[in-house]
Amino acid sequence: MLPSISNVRFVAAFLTVVAPFASALAPRTQVDKSYDFVIVGGGQAGLVVGSRLAEDTNHTVLVLEAGGNGDDYRERIDTPAYSYFDSLWTTPLNWGYYTAAQPHVSGREIYWPRGKVLGGSSAINGLYLTRPGRDEVNAWHDMLGDMDGADNWSWESFYAAMKKSEKFTPPMDSQAKQANIKWDVSDHGTSGPIHMSYPGFTFSQVGDWTPSLQAIGIEASDQMYGGDNWGGEVATSCINPTNWTRSYSRSGYLDPLPDRGNYDVVANAYVTRILFDDSDPDNITANAVEYTTDGGTTTSKVKVDKEVILSAGSVGSPAVLLYSGVGPKDVLTSAGVDVVSELPGVGQHLQDHLSATLKYTTSEDTAGSIFYQGGDQRSNPLFLTYIDDAVAYVNASVLYGDKAQEQQKNILAGIEQYAPKTTSDEGVSEGYKAICNTTASKIFSSPTGQIELLFMNSDGDGSIGITAALQHPYSHGRIYINSSNPLDYPVIDPNYLNNPADYEILRDGLKLARRLGETDPLASTLTGEKSPGSAVKTDDQWLDWIRESASTEFHPSSSCAMLPRELGGVVDANLRVYGLGNVRVADASVVPIALSTHLMASTYGVAEQASDIIRKFHQRKSSSTATREPPSYTSDPVGNSRQFKGQGSSDDSDDTKSSDSPSGMSMSTWMSMGIVAVHVVVASIFSL
Repeated sequence: MLPSISNVRFVAAFLTVVAPFASALAPRTQVDKSYDFVIVGGGQAGLVVGSRLAEDTNHTVLVLEAGGNGDDYRERIDTPAYSYFDSLWTTPLNWGYYTAAQPHVSGREIYWPRGKVLGGSSAINGLYLTRPGRDEVNAWHDMLGDMDGADNWSWESFYAAMKKSEKFTPPMDSQAKQANIKWDVSDHGTSGPIHMSYPGFTFSQVGDWTPSLQAIGIEASDQMYGGDNWGGEVATSCINPTNWTRSYSRSGYLDPLPDRGNYDVVANAYVTRILFDDSDPDNITANAVEYTTDGGTTTSKVKVDKEVILSAGSVGSPAVLLYSGVGPKDVLTSAGVDVVSELPGVGQHLQDHLSATLKYTTSEDTAGSIFYQGGDQRSNPLFLTYIDDAVAYVNASVLYGDKAQEQQKNILAGIEQYAPKTTSDEGVSEGYKAICNTTASKIFSSPTGQIELLFMNSDGDGSIGITAALQHPYSHGRIYINSSNPLDYPVIDPNYLNNPADYEILRDGLKLARRLGETDPLASTLTGEKSPGSAVKTDDQWLDWIRESASTEFHPSSSCAMLPRELGGVVDANLRVYGLGNVRVADASVVPIALSTHLMASTYGVAEQASDIIRKFHQRKSSSTATREPPSYTSDPVGNSRQFKGQGSSDDSDDTKSSDSPSGMSMSTWMSMGIVAVHVVVASIFSL
């Protein structure tokens, strides 16, 4: 049962109770010399994989996270509305990437925030929990052919993995009525570590969302979490309704764990490279991971007994491979990195959702006006639980009507012409064509959303926004390096709008967003279009505005794509990196096709599925260690089983200075905060 307003503990006050508890934990200064599994990245996926592998008590597990533990920012992480009103983008919890200059969006370098903290981007994002559709997941599965492990990525299998992470709670009756929320409990998990719920506060305009969508032909849906990813809805969010805090991978998969001595999680430990035994070119094996806790002045090494799992995200995972000598030969040679294993697909096939937002003035209070201008609800304890959550996924038949088939034909005809020119590898080029042909022939023609629409009312100027976001880009980019110094940021080139089909679909999505803004009941509360304004009417005017205004929707994927090696794949269906004996990737970078969804639920699904694959490979079934009473997931945002380390070094510390000092846009600028680490000892399995 959800708490009533009178029983709600205001988030800020609640945190004053738990914060001193965390600081009282005892220090520990060293990690062990070797571990069975070393996981690179303690972000959203890495903490899932670490906790699951550590359920097998005869395995030792280490997670190395480049960012801090986040405790100094705990109130800002945990308070849902602060994702807008007190953003963590300006803190050390954000990598703060920029893309390379993008020629098709006016040469701009687009800001790419990514989480650099235990929990990764799940600690700093907008809390949307949406799911991909059945047709697009099955299209991913079909691209794998008869590859061993392909059935792990069918809709049925992936759907079960996503549900495994979830604990769904329906909305309060008052919120369900006001916001017109629909749901089907059978589509959700009910006993997982990540809370999936709704804010405790909403607005009447959110309730206007689905009726307005219906008026322009976009039906409301309660099946978008069961594989039918189209229509309009009020989405679930990663909110714990027992205390109204953010539910993310640290709070779900790390903090509640009881004591057991086989699991270490080290914060502020930036991995510089994987070390290999390459004496046998047919059996290249990772034998250690090198990392630094002091910005590269010294490095430490930890030995690997079984596997390295990369969970550093769509930017970090390919970057670690590249700096370790695994990737396209021309990129490695140009950067001055010795080639350990030539794998042309590393960093290629990068895809991202490009978006733009129409802005409107309004006669109503918005979350932004209440927060910044002191509206009547500012003192309501539930107000800070509000986040934007009204969405719609618009398929091609709604977007184009009887012209959808013609648009599909044009997309298919242009695939060859707009293949990326950044690689000479035939396999990568064929992979691009295969992804785009699959997307155009199987997904575009399906009911799956091509455009996402979002209702936004949290801007500080009190405006209302309607965002349109391209979900299946036909412009693919890459991640690459131009330095041998692993503390230097990789180059991010999403290649936005290289294929004109992307501009056309996004433009038509924005035109639909404008129609929505002109449709009652939503239009009755909007008093004018601020941006781009009524002067933007023709296709050329839309193109100019998109070039100046479009930006990322923060959903990069596919840079370590799960594809056949001959198509520029990086991992097979069991997540093993081609050419390496014991390295896997488990995060959003393996998804070969951009999905029409926010990536959080899908990333939890990848991590849960990866954990099962790895455990089964090492002959440990999920149920084999269920010999003790499993822990329950409490509502406390900070658990009681962690031990914070002061340094996080190993016995193999290298006291010499790094041969390469940080240069350019270096990660070392983020390393000035105190070096802290988390020690976790896992005592029993999760009850899921």
